[in-house]
Amino acid sequence: MDDNFKKAGELKDLLNLREKENLCSLACFSHNAIRRRKEKFTENEYRQQFSSDADRILNSLAFTRYIDKTQVFSLINNDHLTHRVIHVQLVSRIARTIGRYLGLNEDLIEAASLGHDIGHTPFGHDGERFLSKLTHKHGAGFFHHNIQSIQFLDRIEKKGKGWNLSLQTLDAILCHDGETHSRQLVPQKNRSFKEFDQMVNTMKTKASFEAIPMTMEGCVVRMADTIAYIGRDLEDAIRLGLVKRNDMPKSCKQILGRTNGTIVYTLVTDLISNSLDQPFIGFSETISAALKQLKEFNYRHIYTNPVIKKHLSSIEDIFCFLFKTYLADLENGTKKSAIFTDFLHGMSPEYRQTHSNPEIVRDYISGMTDSCLIRQAPDHLKPDSIEHV
Repeated sequence: MDDNFKKAGELKDLLNLREKENLCSLACFSHNAIRRRKEKFTENEYRQQFSSDADRILNSLAFTRYIDKTQVFSLINNDHLTHRVIHVQLVSRIARTIGRYLGLNEDLIEAASLGHDIGHTPFGHDGERFLSKLTHKHGAGFFHHNIQSIQFLDRIEKKGKGWNLSLQTLDAILCHDGETHSRQLVPQKNRSFKEFDQMVNTMKTKASFEAIPMTMEGCVVRMADTIAYIGRDLEDAIRLGLVKRNDMPKSCKQILGRTNGTIVYTLVTDLISNSLDQPFIGFSETISAALKQLKEFNYRHIYTNPVIKKHLSSIEDIFCFLFKTYLADLENGTKKSAIFTDFLHGMSPEYRQTHSNPEIVRDYISGMTDSCLIRQAPDHLKPDSIEHV
């Protein structure tokens, strides 16, 4: 055997030993990763399991499409607004910082952070709402972007073969719901793939749900999701003139700070200090209450602000038009349709056999970028970009 290959295997053993020596007892160790299909790792494989997961997600086609997916603000000509590709990197950075201080597995945290929003539709949560109406109407269940993240990574990528990611990574992605406010999260340990799949199927039948991650690392990612967007969305809204900094609730400014940087620092510091050597990930009562109040402020003044919603008046029409069109193309076997040439070409027979036509349309549309969705629309439905809100 080549000496370099032998050294690579020895390096991985060394990294596993380092985890045992340096991570806390509540961490998820790389050698405990569980996959659906066993993989024959050669002796020259130097990457640990969750590190491999992160690499696979980073090299997925779905990750590439992050670059043109809405975070909050759509159709506005401003190069400094946050897009989904920036958000997931912020989540990764924040979550890894927390995990490092708590002695948790940073590779698992990174993998889940990078993959947690891969299933988001074009045009953010508005697109998610539009598509969910359509999937539910056509018998494909409610649409949830975190379930769709699992769908892409597990059943669509690599032409239907999926990346065979670990259960722990998939679970953290599925349970990342940063919109739900939680002061503390206690991981629900020892979940199996069978239980995971049952949970996914149950979620599809519900318009809303809450699922707790099985690992401390998953709990960190969920909290970091909130920390990453709460102040950043506020800064974007201030930049657009939707709100003024002084509009923030007085107690939020006093407790959390007035800027995104201060808010992130305050939340991360509090989360670390309250979670150190504890079997949970959580904030103090004071910080948690202030964070909840800031969430409610953002919801009223930013996320449901009619000033930005009016620019999306034609987007739902495009979702409806494309869903109807692609569904008819599948039923009629219209091979020239983009759903055949762009999505199903080369897809594994197993994918076609295990998915209904509405599910296939769901998968195609949800994977589109904002600009792709608009390109597919007829001219009379295409919206104009906005210079100013």
